[in-house]
Amino acid sequence: MTYLMVLGGLVLLFIGGEGLVRGSVSVARKLNISDLVIGLTLVGFGTSVPELVTSLRAINEGAVGIAVGNVVGSNIANILLVLGIAALIHPIITNPRALMRDTSVMVIVTILLCGLIWFDLFSRLAGFMLMACLVAYVGFSLFADQTTGDEASALHAEEAETVEANYGVIFGILMALAGLVGVVFGAKLLVDGGVTIAREFGISETVIGLSIVAVGTSLPELATSAIAAFRGKADVALGNIIGSNIFNILGILGVTALVHPFSVRSVPVGDVTTDAVTSGAGTSLISLGDMSALILSVGLMVLFAITGRLIARWEGAVLLFGYALYMGLTFNLIPVPAIL
Repeated sequence: MTYLMVLGGLVLLFIGGEGLVRGSVSVARKLNISDLVIGLTLVGFGTSVPELVTSLRAINEGAVGIAVGNVVGSNIANILLVLGIAALIHPIITNPRALMRDTSVMVIVTILLCGLIWFDLFSRLAGFMLMACLVAYVGFSLFADQTTGDEASALHAEEAETVEANYGVIFGILMALAGLVGVVFGAKLLVDGGVTIAREFGISETVIGLSIVAVGTSLPELATSAIAAFRGKADVALGNIIGSNIFNILGILGVTALVHPFSVRSVPVGDVTTDAVTSGAGTSLISLGDMSALILSVGLMVLFAITGRLIARWEGAVLLFGYALYMGLTFNLIPVPAIL
């Protein structure tokens, strides 16, 4: 029954996420909102709604490990798994000038995330600052894209073009609402099932968040990127992943900390370790190895995207191998040094 809950949650998250994005994009088009704005907001950020709802649900249930592990794991999966699959389907021709601004922001906010985890600073003030940074990023990007019309703006507009959605306003609204309902119920099933599995098998909730939950909430990005790659627009997949990773950190953790400040420290109680919602002594739920994997995945993406202006199939295979290696380490299938 537990596995059916998890499977049902994954299916609802995927279908709901797709419905939410397609319905929202359809309504936006009927309202004559430009593809530039749609690509920068609804597509790039809309695919991250499953992560947002799941993290909020997990925090509400006291499963901090799932909430934070979901964001860290999703960002790792977006690069190593999703981008790796997209590159295998079709080599990704990159334009460093088009990607420079968003990639720089992603690198900065990734380092910021690691700092917040290391110093355990997920207070309501930190949540407000993260949200302020997100608003500033979106506002500046819209202003820059609309005034300069450079390669970055063209890439954002192409992200909207990959979404096939041309319904009426009423149908689009109903589809978006149905998608949102699907995401909410899917998140509940996934979190409840994930917590149950963790307790039954003695696996930490953080591991569940980094793996099953993270991959499940990354399914919309995977679908969008795979479709773009099949159509020969794999560069759009790269842009979507970058935008999604930025929103995961600034938007999801920002909203989560605003709604319910939390701690990433675990507090030992007897022989059992529980997630602490308030700051205190204890080990971090997100290990140094997890943060290293996140930083290394970002570094690999930047390296592959800049060198040769192409992410080749063999580089996609390297990314996928890296994800398999990370999962092996996460589930202790591969020996790992004690420091990690």
